[in-house]
Amino acid sequence: MRKRKLIKIITYLILAGIVLRFITGVHIPAVAVVLLILIVLIFTGSKKKAEKKEELPNLTKSKEEHYETIGMTDQEIIFFRDTMNTAKKQIVQLQENMNTSAKLRAIDLRNDTLRVSKALFKELVKDPKKLHLANHFLYTHLPNLVDLTSKYLEIDAHEIKNKQTYGKLEESAQIIDQVSKLIKKDYEQFVSEDLEDLDVEISVAKNSLKRDNDSSQNKEE
Repeated sequence: MRKRKLIKIITYLILAGIVLRFITGVHIPAVAVVLLILIVLIFTGSKKKAEKKEELPNLTKSKEEHYETIGMTDQEIIFFRDTMNTAKKQIVQLQENMNTSAKLRAIDLRNDTLRVSKALFKELVKDPKKLHLANHFLYTHLPNLVDLTSKYLEIDAHEIKNKQTYGKLEESAQIIDQVSKLIKKDYEQFVSEDLEDLDVEISVAKNSLKRDNDSSQNKEE
C-alpha cells in the first residue's frame, strides 16, 4: 500500500516537473535533482513517522483517562510516553547487562540498582507530573549506566587480556558503582517530598493522640 502511494507521489512530481520545465524553462537536470530531493524527504519522513508509531505501545483507556484527570495536554502525554518508553528499554538493557557479569551483579546487589530504577519508573508512571524531578535519572545517570555496562561487557569479552585491560575493567567497575549510587540518590530525592508529607501526618497524628490521652486523664481526675 505504501509503495503504491509512493509511486503515485513520484508520478505527480514527475508531471509537475515537466510542467515546470515548459513554464519556467528550467533545465531538466535541475528539475530531476529537485524531484529526487523531494522524494527522499517524503520517504524518509513517512518512514520516521512509522517507526515512531511502532515504538510506542498502545495507549490504554485507563491510562488515557488518568492523564486527562491530572490535566496533561496531548503534547505532554506524547512526550511523557516517549520518554518512559525509552527509559523502559534502557532498564531492560541494564538488567541484561548486570546479569551477564558476576562483577556487575555484585554492584547491582550492593546498590539495589535495578530495583531502585524500576521503583523510580513506577513512581513516575503513577505521577507523570513529576517527570521533571527525575531529569538526572532519565537523561544522564540511566543512559550513562547502560553505556558503561555495555562497554564493560565488550571489554570483558576479550579473549586475551593484559594488565592494562584489567586496569580499565576495574576503573570502569568503580565508575559503574558510583553512577549506581547516584541513581539510588535520584530515587531518594524523588520520594523525599512524600517522606516529608508522611512526617507531617505522623506529627499531626501524635499530637491528636496526645490531646486525646490528656483529655481522658482529665476526665478520670
